[in-house]
Amino acid sequence: MDIVLLVKAAVMGIVEGLTEFLPISSTGHLILAGSLLGFDDDKAKVFDIAIQTGAIFAVILVYWQKIHSTVVALPRQAKARRLALNVVIGFLPAVVLGLVFGKMIKAHLFIPVVVASTFIIGGFIILWAEKRPPGSVRIEHVDDMTMWDALKVGLVQCFAMIPGTSRSGSTIIGGMLLGLSRQAATDFSFFLAIPTLIGAGAYSLYKERALLSVADIPLFSVGLVFSFISAWLCVRWLLKYISTHDFIPFAWYRIAFGIVVLATAWTGTVVWAE
Repeated sequence: MDIVLLVKAAVMGIVEGLTEFLPISSTGHLILAGSLLGFDDDKAKVFDIAIQTGAIFAVILVYWQKIHSTVVALPRQAKARRLALNVVIGFLPAVVLGLVFGKMIKAHLFIPVVVASTFIIGGFIILWAEKRPPGSVRIEHVDDMTMWDALKVGLVQCFAMIPGTSRSGSTIIGGMLLGLSRQAATDFSFFLAIPTLIGAGAYSLYKERALLSVADIPLFSVGLVFSFISAWLCVRWLLKYISTHDFIPFAWYRIAFGIVVLATAWTGTVVWAE
């Protein structure tokens, strides 16, 4: 295996892990990083989706106590069954709309200029969400969500099919706009990520299996490991951060980064791959 290619896989894994659970779009960053690294062919696109599984293992590890207690309590606790059902309900819209529109979106929207534009738009949406008046929070804890709340967050998650929007950003900020506390929206976003990203990774690997071979195992393994490590560090940091901070810094980051990408693309300073 080419050492340079493994280094690229490690870099992409770090980018995935650091950005997957922040409201800044991991897909968008992977598209831009892949463009700069020359790691953007069809196999690289499968790689980008597959290494999300490494990031999800990090969430499972961080939330293991909650996940384990919920699973064990399913036969006897209505609260545990409600949370599990809410995750399933929130997951279904992404499955349906992903199967219907996924191919078209990948064919036409997975380009740097689209990513940069959605970065900027998403930044302004975060600024708007953080200006919610006091008392707009209806749900303080993820266990208090109803099925209708879960469905609405699941529908909002589908906006993340547009690259640069951010799955975490859609579910966390969308959840806040729908009346969830910052903590409840973040927790549900993480729980919802488990079936969503594992499902997307498994489906992508199966669908594009003709592109892959045994020789690709080191490449994917490196990406998964680095994605796991960086995501584990990021999730632990984020859970501490949201207890005392808002998401406004991420909004300004999105806006500034999007402007830089658009400016470099229009001036020709950076030749972003289409």
